[in-house]
Amino acid sequence: MIIVNTETIPGKKISQTLGIVKGNAIRAKHIGKDIVAGLRNIVGGELTEYTQMLSETREIALQRMIKNAESVGADAVVNVRFATSQIMAGAAELLAYGTAVKLE
Repeated sequence: MIIVNTETIPGKKISQTLGIVKGNAIRAKHIGKDIVAGLRNIVGGELTEYTQMLSETREIALQRMIKNAESVGADAVVNVRFATSQIMAGAAELLAYGTAVKLE
């Protein structure tokens, strides 16, 4: 499965557009790590607890998008994008979406 954030794939020709595919995940950090991140926010520095949470969530959302693309028979997904939204304090949704296509 080819995944790109561009409209085309160099050296490949898109023969059919199958539609939008997506995958999402909502994750929350443990209250203990939330407290540590809150303290770090006061003194400054990277909030590694949230960096890790979003990185893991992004990968889950991407894999779910790929599974969705495979279920419609896609060879690739073009124009891949990510969107993030806060659901509640310490919890975020990450959405991966793009256009599933067939290649020649």
